[in-house]
Amino acid sequence: MIPWLDPRLPPCFPSPRLALPEPNGLLAAGGSLAPSWLLEAYRQGIFPWFSEGQPILWWSPAPRLVLEPQRLRVRRSLHKVLRHRGFVTTLDVDFPSVIANCARLRPEGTWITPEMIDAYIRLHALGHAHSVETWHEGRLVGGLYGVALGGVFFGESMFHLEPDASKVALVRLCAECRARGITLIDCQMSTPHLRSLGAEEISREEFLAQLARLVPERPTPQRWQSELPAAALAEGTFSREPLP
Repeated sequence: MIPWLDPRLPPCFPSPRLALPEPNGLLAAGGSLAPSWLLEAYRQGIFPWFSEGQPILWWSPAPRLVLEPQRLRVRRSLHKVLRHRGFVTTLDVDFPSVIANCARLRPEGTWITPEMIDAYIRLHALGHAHSVETWHEGRLVGGLYGVALGGVFFGESMFHLEPDASKVALVRLCAECRARGITLIDCQMSTPHLRSLGAEEISREEFLAQLARLVPERPTPQRWQSELPAAALAEGTFSREPLP
């Protein structure tokens, strides 16, 4: 059995160490998607993930997939894309469109329900949720969004309408994280695609220890807004070691 969280009370979660091994990471149900609940959840390494018609479900899986921004693997082919495809990346220019595209471009279904979209747009308005947009010839063709608290960016979802557009957004995210002193990107669930880009699995204990060190009790809102041609990102120093 998992505990039911009363949305009428201040946000209070059980320890992530109590999460179920199967399904991996399921911790609690109920509560609220109000900003105070979301911020407290992320601060403790917990995130919401549920489908339409379900109650809010809270998760903290183990192991955890994370990416250190400076360890992003950029293949030679992606370097060519960054230099020659004419992509432009922006920050926080069209958060609603990014999350809407992430919601609809999933043939297997989505956990990004209208309720979730509204919740993260509110969090974005408060300066805690951020988007990276990839544009080509004035058209939004890719992007990602997540939550930035202190020295951690908690990635939520990404999309692409043209090949490599989401990878270009990830390169921009890593560059922005390095510039802002964000040293860890939480990728949540492990996938071969993210591992091929340099993400690694760590234990729950190590992940929680990093959060305790990097995320303040009351994170300061951040404002991200700037534009950068993708070619400029190719000048960044990222890991280029060959894949195993």
